[in-house]
Amino acid sequence: MVGRYRGFISYLKQNVSGVLAIHCVIHRQHLVAKNFSVRLHESLHLVIDAVNRIRSNALNTRLFAQLCEENDQHFHQLLLHTEVRWLSKGLCLTRFFALFETILEFLDTKDKISKENLMKRKTDIAYLTDLFTKFNMVNLQLQGDSLNLIKTKSILSAFLARVKLMKQNTGRGEFSQFPNLSQTSCQEDDVSTYVQHLNALYSDFESRFEDIVTMVIPPWIINPYGDIEETNFKNGYQQFWLQNNIPVTYPVLWNIARKFLISFPSSYLAERVFSAVTNLLTKKRNRLDIISRGYLRLTLTKLTPNVDNLLLKHQVHPSH
Repeated sequence: MVGRYRGFISYLKQNVSGVLAIHCVIHRQHLVAKNFSVRLHESLHLVIDAVNRIRSNALNTRLFAQLCEENDQHFHQLLLHTEVRWLSKGLCLTRFFALFETILEFLDTKDKISKENLMKRKTDIAYLTDLFTKFNMVNLQLQGDSLNLIKTKSILSAFLARVKLMKQNTGRGEFSQFPNLSQTSCQEDDVSTYVQHLNALYSDFESRFEDIVTMVIPPWIINPYGDIEETNFKNGYQQFWLQNNIPVTYPVLWNIARKFLISFPSSYLAERVFSAVTNLLTKKRNRLDIISRGYLRLTLTKLTPNVDNLLLKHQVHPSH
């Protein structure tokens, strides 16, 4: 197994083009959960335990689904964290809070202690749901083949500004940016806990991504023509700079601009690679050796072969 893993890493280095840039942004819930207080950790585990209690038993799952149907709920089951690990705990928490009252009703006959603990931590669960939802939105923005350092700086800078604003508003007791939390009865000690977490999150985020946030991007890359109307630039700076003739026509400028446009600062492509490899090594392991056969990039590219053109170029062997 170790040999296979080392072989795959070597293969990965040879077949994934581009530079795995400055950061592998963002390991989903890591930055949010890293600075959790003991209280927030306990609240999160209460949710996970409740989900596992309902989902790990087939009878409980069916009974819970029936109860959701009786209560005219939009969803009829909870999401396990393992099912949404690439999207962090956000979806799991969102579904949990949407079914919160039904969960309490279900646990009333199954585990009254768990029910009481969840009721006590409802504000924490609401806060975590809202925060992880916002964090997932950032993760989604940091995905896609067109991501570059310019877009990454804009996304991270905007998120930092939002976290700072959330911290200030929460400290004043304003929860407009936390729709679920605003529906709960938030006490003074709750506010203090959330402000401390947001403050730690902001500091950690600012330190971790300092080089991207403080990165200086020459303005002529984003707008090379200034106020001049140019047909080739109407579709955006990225499409303009990635034209085939740019490296030849403007070699000096391209040498500077390409560093901001070609490098990918997200873990998105790496995750796609590992997902592809997992698929090959599990479902198709008897048919294909990922290390010695084929190019991994073929499973990642969106380019499709021109079959008709390939057939025209194929030379038919004459009969002997």
